Amino acid sequence: MSITTQLLRRFAAAAIVSTCMAAGAFAQTVAFVEPQDGATVSSPFKVKFAVSGMEVNPAGAIVPNSGHHHLLINAAPIKAGEAVPFDETHLHFGKGQTETEVKLAPGVYTLTLQFANGAHQSYGPELSKTIKVTVK
Repeated sequence: MSITTQLLRRFAAAAIVSTCMAAGAFAQTVAFVEPQDGATVSSPFKVKFAVSGMEVNPAGAIVPNSGHHHLLINAAPIKAGEAVPFDETHLHFGKGQTETEVKLAPGVYTLTLQFANGAHQSYGPELSKTIKVTVK
């Protein structure tokens, strides 16, 4: 995908977000800013997260409409209310981080972004997003 196409897609996405926010019709969602679904990447690669309709806060206190990101590698979204496991396939970003660098062996991977509250309890599949990437 060309740089121009990528910039146009990002501009269009930003315009949609602005319109929805102005209309008050913005749902709670999470998204991968980078990489795109279906991307081929070299390890290590940057992963950027986004959330709309919720606030990113560090783990600890449970604050309504807030939480933090988790990156699940080859794992399904977690049911609402269940704790996100602490292991090598469930990466926690409890300091409120919105990006990271991931190092994976060559292969095809499913990456799932899961948003959870301050106690690492999942908001469920509704606040998750799954993409596939190929690491070369």
